[in-house]
Amino acid sequence: MSQNQPAPSSHAIFEAEALSHIRHELRTPLNQIIGYSEMLEEDATDAGQDALVPDLQKIQKAARNLDGLIQTHLGTHVLGALDAVIADDEVQHSATGEARQPVGFAIPDSDDAADHHLTQLCGHVLAVDDNESNRDMLSRRLLRHGLTVEVAVNGIDALAQLEAKPFDLVLLDIMMPELDGYEVLKRMKASDNLRHIPVVMISALDELESVVRCIEAGAEDYLSKPFNPTLLRARVGACLEKKALRDQEQDYLATIETTQKRLKRELDDATTYVRSILPEPETKPYPIDWVYTPSTELGGDAFGYHWIDEDHFAMYLLDVCGHGVGASLLSVAAINVMRNGSIAQTDFRDPAQVLTRLNNMFLMERQNNMYFTLWYGVFQKSTRKLTFSGGGHPPSLLYTGDIDGGEPVLQELHRGGLPIGALEDVPYGATTVDVPADARLLILCDGTYEIELPEGGMLGLDGLTEFIRPRVASPTLLTDITEWIRTFHGDGPLEDDFSLVRVHLC
Repeated sequence: MSQNQPAPSSHAIFEAEALSHIRHELRTPLNQIIGYSEMLEEDATDAGQDALVPDLQKIQKAARNLDGLIQTHLGTHVLGALDAVIADDEVQHSATGEARQPVGFAIPDSDDAADHHLTQLCGHVLAVDDNESNRDMLSRRLLRHGLTVEVAVNGIDALAQLEAKPFDLVLLDIMMPELDGYEVLKRMKASDNLRHIPVVMISALDELESVVRCIEAGAEDYLSKPFNPTLLRARVGACLEKKALRDQEQDYLATIETTQKRLKRELDDATTYVRSILPEPETKPYPIDWVYTPSTELGGDAFGYHWIDEDHFAMYLLDVCGHGVGASLLSVAAINVMRNGSIAQTDFRDPAQVLTRLNNMFLMERQNNMYFTLWYGVFQKSTRKLTFSGGGHPPSLLYTGDIDGGEPVLQELHRGGLPIGALEDVPYGATTVDVPADARLLILCDGTYEIELPEGGMLGLDGLTEFIRPRVASPTLLTDITEWIRTFHGDGPLEDDFSLVRVHLC
């Protein structure tokens, strides 16, 4: 309101409310006359009683003319712009005998007989109005469009029915005793169970502020009485279509949620299985500990160690390309072959032979184009010799010398070679080294050192070995490494699987 425009007095506000009430009381029976005469016209047309149609159209015309007079002479200045549109000029339609349209959101009537034969709607609608004739007329109109209709006599009755059964749409009168339409709308939108039901407000009131108030409170649309049948059908159809699409979306979301829960349970089971095949830490004859942190629920790393015979102890770690279910299945299959020694005519004491046979067994074209890298070593207890082979895998780290408090000597045990499964009939070689007493062997994957640093660049294997060297004999080494890596990465998932096995070859 501008500074030059005086605020309305309480007397003026009272007069406006009184006029609004009078218009409501006068237009309600006119709405019923127009509505019933329209439906009778449809019935007469369908029954071939064309002689009755002109008289019914005259009734509609007279009622619409009277409604226009009520709008013109009992209107307020709230809808000044819309009142100017009405003026005194009438819109003539020779086919239907219609008069001008009342102020509001109604559009010119179409041929009701044609509208009556449109494709039927589908939905469960609650019509709420305190006037019995209004309820009857509205429910009849909706039934003609194929809808399932129930009625409520007031706002309290409406809320009770809405809580008791599902509805697709509510047509809600604004002016009602006990609990008006505004309050019903507010309570619906405040309820988790009812907020998603679309609401179309219907009232003989046509002030712009009433429309705005309903829309701001969450109403889907607004229709003024007497409502236009075509507009009623269009608004109802649009709301039902939107509700159907939302229900479909909710069904899809529920299906997705159920599927995700099932997949999570299955992934949890798979994760439990993968961890179950990993060996337990050892205390003797060779103390062994390890850390395993997959980057997703299921990783592509796997490792193991076992006695082949009384004199030969096998140790191995593999890393499948990628992550997830496919990578995990391949890693489990390969690790079980090595653990169980289930390759015919293969001496598992010979690392080169093991890798050659594994390569032909797990060719990538038969494994969904997946391959894996592998470090495989065999320690001979009697001679303290370690023979190892590698297929595209990072070197293992052998620490010897003055390990406890001194400066240990690092030897990188690396063989290179192609990843397992890359090409058929690839020959793999092996290397043998002497292992002094009290040596520590660390078998690792590239996820332990290919870590992006906050300042840029990569940690690298040299950065990892520099951290390990003074701590190689520490009981908390693996925990210390993990916490240190977290300082670069944060608490989220790592970019790659993180696997590290430490063997004390005492």
